[in-house]
Amino acid sequence: MYEKILDAGGNFMINQQLKDNFKKSYDLQANIRNEKKSPEWKEAERKNFLSWLKEDEKEALLDLGAGPGMDSLFFKQNRINPLAIDISPRMVSLCIQKGIEAKVMSFDELQFGERKFDAVWAMNSLLHVPKGDIEEILEKIHALLNKRGLFYMGVYGGEDHEGIWEDDVYEPKRFFSFYSSESIQKLVLNYFTIENFVVLPPESVDSKFAFQSMILRKKEIV
Repeated sequence: MYEKILDAGGNFMINQQLKDNFKKSYDLQANIRNEKKSPEWKEAERKNFLSWLKEDEKEALLDLGAGPGMDSLFFKQNRINPLAIDISPRMVSLCIQKGIEAKVMSFDELQFGERKFDAVWAMNSLLHVPKGDIEEILEKIHALLNKRGLFYMGVYGGEDHEGIWEDDVYEPKRFFSFYSSESIQKLVLNYFTIENFVVLPPESVDSKFAFQSMILRKKEIV
């Protein structure tokens, strides 16, 4: 249904219908999400990745799918310099209100000139990328990282499936890609080494799905 699309220059693009739906869904939910307190398990994920950043003396971080900027604000308050991107203009506006540098951008548009990052943070955002497009996104993330850069990728999953989530409370209903633990680890190995992989069971993340937490390191490709 969502086949790979190329622009006039031969660069891939995520299906425009999907992007338009995500923008509408998250614009409508922006204020609600901004008022929610992060659950303890998400706070623990942030703190754990922060410890990795501090250990490696990382400073510049790209927050992919930043939402209202809660994670970026946490990192900024802990002396990490974040750039937040999100497809939703209202989410980006909320980031800016928090004093966070932020841009409206989708994952297939990741371009920052010569700017690179020590780390990338993606909490429950890359699960919206169709499976036919995810390798190109990982390649872009790899290119944006400095040598030995760190990449946090956290997604709901536990089974191999993709499509519109018909029980979604958001409107328009969102598209999700889920992976088994085996398949998601295999997916990232072309560009990254796996430093840490943990599966949090559904009951611990208040979801019907497990949560796959990965800390990855940029692989030097010859």
